[in-house]
Amino acid sequence: MSKARKSCIQYARINAHTEKQPTIGILEEFRMEFLECWQRLPNKAFFFLLLAAWLALFQFLGNSVLGYISTPSLLSWMYHTYNPNSGTTEDDAHGLIVPFVVVGIFWWKRRQLLALPLRIWPPALLLIALGLLLHLAGFAIQQSRISIVGLFTGIYGLMGLAWGPAFLRASFFPFFLFVFSVPFGSLAQPITFPLRLIVCRLVEFVCHYILAIDIIRDGTALRDPTGQYQYEVAAACSGIRSLVAIFIMATVYAFVAFRGFGKRFLLMASAFPLAVLGNLVRMLSIVIAAEIGGQARGNYVHENTYFSLLPYIPAIVGLLFLGHLLEGRKPLARDAQPPPAQ
Repeated sequence: MSKARKSCIQYARINAHTEKQPTIGILEEFRMEFLECWQRLPNKAFFFLLLAAWLALFQFLGNSVLGYISTPSLLSWMYHTYNPNSGTTEDDAHGLIVPFVVVGIFWWKRRQLLALPLRIWPPALLLIALGLLLHLAGFAIQQSRISIVGLFTGIYGLMGLAWGPAFLRASFFPFFLFVFSVPFGSLAQPITFPLRLIVCRLVEFVCHYILAIDIIRDGTALRDPTGQYQYEVAAACSGIRSLVAIFIMATVYAFVAFRGFGKRFLLMASAFPLAVLGNLVRMLSIVIAAEIGGQARGNYVHENTYFSLLPYIPAIVGLLFLGHLLEGRKPLARDAQPPPAQ
């Protein structure tokens, strides 16, 4: 028998053997992984029963601000605040996404968390008591934001009670991201107004000294001297939404990629100038479009969904570039070898 014929027969046998092996889909693989993690997790009935009782408290006795939305449920109040279709501002819409981000990072860290010494830890009752006190204070003075802090503080304490201090330390991030679940509302005004002024001044500077576009700034309003176009940088256009989104991205990137506090803090602090830069790019695109095609063309750029993503492009590029600088030069394998003995 020739070598070519032998190779063909061997290839056919290997191919037939491969076809007999069942292929595992992504969903099946996820299901198997989830069941394995679920079986390895101790005290889960203890935790989830306490979690259900804790959530029931906030469902039936969670909200006292009945004039804003007529429901005793803090969970419903939160959803109403986050949902822009309910008539509230879109600045807090990220609250609907934060839980999914947190659960996703918990799943990403599942093996690290399950490898910890997990045990019941009674001192975590202090965290639960703190969460309860925060909720009672928020309920009494009709400040639902304080009750939200109490809600998540108590959940964090329940995790410590069921799985111990090592789990609390390892899960501080991503649990820290729940801070973005506290709606800003009117509390954002001390941030949005300075952001509006900074962006308007930067647009004025770039137009005058770089692009040679004659533009007049009046507070937070930008207009053409000939009256061809005029725009008011309102609170909704202050960049607070992009600032929060970029800060969340910077926080996730900082905790995932770096361990030192200094590098994490620097990356998180960069969210503010990067958000200003992104909003500057967006406002400049509107002004340039209006300079070319008038108010209608500028309005098109302002209202277009794709152009609204412009602030995130320089922010993401800036985060990746800063992260690259913070990582520094990694030593090569030959550099890491000890010098030869003399």
